Amino acid sequence: MQYRTLGRTGVQVSSLALGAMNFGEIGRTTQDEATAIVDAALEGGINVIDTADMYSGGESEEMVGKAIAGRRDDIVLATKASMPMGDDRNHQGSSRRWLATELDNSLRRLGVDHVDLYQIHRWDPSTSDEETLSALTDLQRAGKIRYFGSSTFPAYRLVQAQWAAREHRLSRYVTEQPSYSILQRGVETHVLPVTEQYGLGVLVWSPLASGWLSGAIREGREITTSRSTFMPQRFDTAIPSNRARLDAVEQLAEVADRAGLTMIQLALGFVTAHPAVTSAIIGPRTLDHLRSQLAAADTVLSADVLDAIDEIVAPGVDLAAHEKYDTPPALLDPSLRRR
Repeated sequence: MQYRTLGRTGVQVSSLALGAMNFGEIGRTTQDEATAIVDAALEGGINVIDTADMYSGGESEEMVGKAIAGRRDDIVLATKASMPMGDDRNHQGSSRRWLATELDNSLRRLGVDHVDLYQIHRWDPSTSDEETLSALTDLQRAGKIRYFGSSTFPAYRLVQAQWAAREHRLSRYVTEQPSYSILQRGVETHVLPVTEQYGLGVLVWSPLASGWLSGAIREGREITTSRSTFMPQRFDTAIPSNRARLDAVEQLAEVADRAGLTMIQLALGFVTAHPAVTSAIIGPRTLDHLRSQLAAADTVLSADVLDAIDEIVAPGVDLAAHEKYDTPPALLDPSLRRR
């Protein structure tokens, strides 16, 4: 396992981080299975666990808390907030009112008195940066969080938040968590250059592109990944963007074979090769999934392999641009772009 400094915090973190989204109802992972995955991940050198309040309605945090009981200090523990937690309109977002309440809920579910990294799950356009950063700064000073970061923020919002922190003399985001994979390279255009400019740590989610780069999806095979059952539109090869992904996967499989690598090693080695990336978050649903992903922990891709990947999916290109989660609201809601 490789270890890297998380931005400018001085905290040393593993190049692979354990994502707990599949713990609980989403991945149908039981507590015993989740604990076994955590045990194996820690034994394999992983020291970062990332979860969120909304994963299985809080069940993921509860399962992580039970799995890490008695060894909290050995783990860089990260969670997230701002996504809806129920039907109440104020049980979401990044207002002071909600963050103060929901952090306490997360700490209770996790069974800890602080988290190392508290992340805003998505940019909340209805809340000012000053409001959010002020609340996070106070929670940090209260000892409930050590650092805070953002997730899936557009580049211009990262810049705006850094400016707001300086303008109002508040603590700043020290990490960003974007979606990044061989098939979704759009963040290379603006987001990753901004994180490098401001010295942010980068924890990448979906490096296996929702299973497209796991090695299980190939031409002529039935697609049976767990996500294909509740997100079928992402795997319908009649859709042009999915056809493009499948074509790219077939070419990438040839690159991996020539290099003597699995598709997982190719995919994880690619994202961790970028100088802006600190860690790639893996989200195994089973121990076998974890073991196949841990095998990529020390993978270093040669320049020839990286060049071959660039020929298949060009730098800065998203093969499924419509699946981005950082689109400005006015592009999605006509009422926001008309007087």
